[in-house]
Amino acid sequence: MDCSGDEAITPGFKPVPATVALHLAQEAISAPTPVTTPPANTHTASPPVDHYENFPVASWLCPPHLRPAIAAIYHFARTSDDLADEGDASAEARLDTLARYRSDLVAIASDQAHSGQWPEVFDPLREVLRTFSLPVPLLADLLDAFAQDVRYTAGQRRYRDDAELLDYCTRSANPVGRLLLHLYGISDDLSLKQSDQICTALQLINFWQDISTDVPRGRCYLSQQAMAAHGVLDADLQPGSHSEHATRLIAAYAKSARALMQAGAPLACRIPGRAGWELRLVVQGGLRMLDKIEALRFATWRSRPKLTAWNVPVMLWRALWMRQG
Repeated sequence: MDCSGDEAITPGFKPVPATVALHLAQEAISAPTPVTTPPANTHTASPPVDHYENFPVASWLCPPHLRPAIAAIYHFARTSDDLADEGDASAEARLDTLARYRSDLVAIASDQAHSGQWPEVFDPLREVLRTFSLPVPLLADLLDAFAQDVRYTAGQRRYRDDAELLDYCTRSANPVGRLLLHLYGISDDLSLKQSDQICTALQLINFWQDISTDVPRGRCYLSQQAMAAHGVLDADLQPGSHSEHATRLIAAYAKSARALMQAGAPLACRIPGRAGWELRLVVQGGLRMLDKIEALRFATWRSRPKLTAWNVPVMLWRALWMRQG
């Protein structure tokens, strides 16, 4: 992949911890790492959830002084996602819990006491907010996205068009990359734009990868407009379907996600050091997943593609050539 042609980051900028930076909430694609989310002290909380994450939390490639901050952001996002998604609580109860979770965020942001329901989340996050002056609206955007998932699922609401879906990604995915860029003092427009492109691409890849698990749970991220344009019906997304219409739709979505990832990829080539290498692997992990989707003839409503350790050499080789591009 050719990563030439973009100006370098201004001297003095520090590197981005790539995999964690751009995959905290979206489960990026690297060496699998088991992670247990602590239970929340609330009646709506489910038992501890063992997450088999696709990325190393607070990766060894990240500078040690930033690992606590990265872990705090991760656990904030992971716990709020679980409150919205895990267990058997009603939609009303989930939204109520997310509202209380948001109140705790507002409390610590104004240096007030939180409720004490999630001390394992908000005690560390308070220190990170103080130390790094994290943009609180970015954290709030993640909560907006999780609450939207609850409402859409409960109401069986579909995304009208791809513009509405991309708007969701600006809150569900892009804040993660921007938060990590903030930790490194990177704020130029080009880096922010390319971070958004990578994060949105990863979110979309995750959607197209997970159709076989999302549809049975009442979630559908295929927009109504796109389904209509390709003649796709709900029946085409059932496990036994061999719909060519659905195949063409997922193929088109995968093509768009690949283009978006490639547009953001130059960010990885402009970031020096270990973090630049990790971001290259994030990009290549996303592109490799698209290869896996294509290998299934895009029929991800029948089975869910996964990356394994066998894919790492391919990703490393491609990351090397990004560096030389």
